[in-house]
Amino acid sequence: MNTELAQTHLNDDTRDIRALIAETQAVLGEAVCEFPSGSLALSFSGAEDVILIDIAHRHGLHLDVFSLDTGRLHPETHEFLEVVRKHYDQAIELLSPNPIGVQEMVKAKGLFSFYTDGHSECCKVRKVQPLRQKLDTLAAWVTGQRQDQGVTRTALAQRQTDEVFSTEKRQLVKFNPLAHWTSADVWQYIRTYQVPYNPLHNRGFVSIGCQPCTRATGPYEHERAGRWWWEQAENKECGLHAKRIIPLAQR
Repeated sequence: MNTELAQTHLNDDTRDIRALIAETQAVLGEAVCEFPSGSLALSFSGAEDVILIDIAHRHGLHLDVFSLDTGRLHPETHEFLEVVRKHYDQAIELLSPNPIGVQEMVKAKGLFSFYTDGHSECCKVRKVQPLRQKLDTLAAWVTGQRQDQGVTRTALAQRQTDEVFSTEKRQLVKFNPLAHWTSADVWQYIRTYQVPYNPLHNRGFVSIGCQPCTRATGPYEHERAGRWWWEQAENKECGLHAKRIIPLAQR
């Protein structure tokens, strides 16, 4: 595997991540034991999610895996999905948006309206709606979110009630086993265990989403700076996750 990682991922002050791995394994084990097959699934898109697949694979934990194919992903991301599928012999269900919804939005507003009126509408059609349809069939799901990914995730818990997709009739549980990991921890694990990763990372892309809404970042920029870079940091969620912002006075 190509081991040339972007310099933004390298950190000489790496820490022992064995405790984090054990903690993550415990959270995944809890999820798998509590929720039977068919009621629990992992949402896969990036480097963090492959770590979860790798840890589950190494410890004999079965996870159903799905990924959102928005129709605007980089070609490298599609190729990466296939690499992961083959590397772990892992089935990955691809979720696509409703074509009628996409057609209506593009007909009315064009292909790049998010640059002027925000990304929420496009993300709702291409991500939130297909994800909601999938989560309606589950009792719990697993994500690769981390607390240090941005101001919208600072209060992230390893286990929580999903505030976005739960309903009055049904409480959806959400597991975030990597909540306490840092970006440096993620890339230390990838280097140590030779985990597959998206080749766009070698070109300066740190957080990777849809092609029009993702750019490479500089060495001193935050990893989420390349997502929806024309919007404020507190708005950098696509609707899949609740904003968990801790006021400065409480930090």
